[in-house]
Formats: sequence, C-alpha cells, structure tokens
Amino acid sequence: MDVLSGGLNQGNLIVTTVLLIGLVVTSRQAKMLDNPGILAATALGFVVGGLGHWTWLLILLGFLLASHKATKWRFDEKKSRGMSESEDGHRSYGNVIANGGLPGLVAVFAFLTEDWYNGIWMFGAAVAVASSDTFASEIGCLDDNVRMITTMKPCEPGINGGFSPSGQKAAFVGSSMIAILTFAAWFVTNTDGDSMLVGIQKMALVALLGWLGCQVDSLLGAVFENRGFLTKGGVNGISITCGMLAMWFILSSNMFV
Repeated sequence: MDVLSGGLNQGNLIVTTVLLIGLVVTSRQAKMLDNPGILAATALGFVVGGLGHWTWLLILLGFLLASHKATKWRFDEKKSRGMSESEDGHRSYGNVIANGGLPGLVAVFAFLTEDWYNGIWMFGAAVAVASSDTFASEIGCLDDNVRMITTMKPCEPGINGGFSPSGQKAAFVGSSMIAILTFAAWFVTNTDGDSMLVGIQKMALVALLGWLGCQVDSLLGAVFENRGFLTKGGVNGISITCGMLAMWFILSSNMFV
C-alpha cells in the first residue's frame, strides 16, 4: 500500500480517512468546533488529504489544535474584555473556511498539476500565515502595549492593525510551528532527493513568510477593514494569498538547488 504518494490513491485515502475520524472525535470532545465547523473541517480535510497528501492534513490538524489552545489561553480574561469570538472558545465554519480555504485550493492545484513536490511548501506557507495571524491575535490581544502599524502611535488592544511585542513573538511562534510541521511532512515524503540543507532553507522560508503575512494582515486591517472596505475574512484571504504566491514565486525562480 502506497502511503507516500499524493492524490487519490488507496494508501493516501485510507490514512486520510483515519485522520478525519480522529478530527471529528477530538473536535467534539474538546469542543474545538461547532457542528457546522466540524462538517466544514471534514470536507476541507478530505480535499487537503485526498488531493494533497495525508501529511498535509496533519499540518492543518496541528494548526487547528494549536490555535484552539491559543484561543483558550486566558480565555476568561478575553471574554471579560470582549475579545472572544464565542462564548466557550469554539470556532465555526466561517473560521474554517477563512483559514483553510486557500490551503485547500493549493491541494487542488497540486492534484491538477501533479506537483506535490512544490505544493507542500506552498501549502505550508499558506497555513503559516493563518497560524501566525491567529497566534498574534489570541496572545497579543491581552498586551496593553499596542501600537497601530500604520502610524506607530499607541492604540487600544484588539483593534485591527494594532500590534504588540507579545503578539509579534506569538506570530513568529505560530509560523515557526507550521514551518517545522511542513519540514516533517517533506521529510516523510521526500522521494525526489532534495538535500537536508534545501529542506531546512525552505522550512525557514515558510516561517518567515508566515510572519510577514501576519504583518500584511495587520496593514490590510488598519487601512481597509477599519474603513469597512474589507471584512475580516477578506483580510485573512488576501494575506494568506500573499504568503502562498510569494512561496510559489520563490520556488519558480529555482533559487534552491
């Protein structure tokens, strides 16, 4: 049974199905997602694992688990300050789509082009941006040392475009976590003979692009979301796209040899 190749082969689909069963059970027990969120995550997970690879699904599940922990961190304090998105910390289908929809498109692109070799790094960059932004928001919202990214003037915690020292550190932790998971997924499926040095370089690039994507998210929030020109989902989508396309451009430039 081939479990190393991507796409709709038996081995990949079996492992993907097992992981999705684990996702449903864990999500219900830990109350990470509501019912619509679980349905959306399951559908997205099938696309990511079935068309991409089961290791890609593990990256996404790692993001889901870590973001849930970040959301629950000092949750009562966030709730009392009006900075929680739900009453108990769960997330719904809107959040699943906003953060996972574009990584899902990378899996579709990899399947249609049969380019899982580059697809894994594009996928990692997309998820790293989402993870970086989530960690920055969930950790940084409780830091009162906040400045607006466009003016560098002090502003209220939780406002779009605001950034804080703890938020910036959390953003890098979030992107680095996904970079490490992406490297692990690459290591498992690396049948093309890439050297370890190339893998490490690409891992570092995923971490950097994830963090930079978070800064793009803050800029878009300050300039467009605060003025009502973009929604939170729109801002997330554009920033994730920027990270994903930046990785595609760098990979296409044959910078890594």
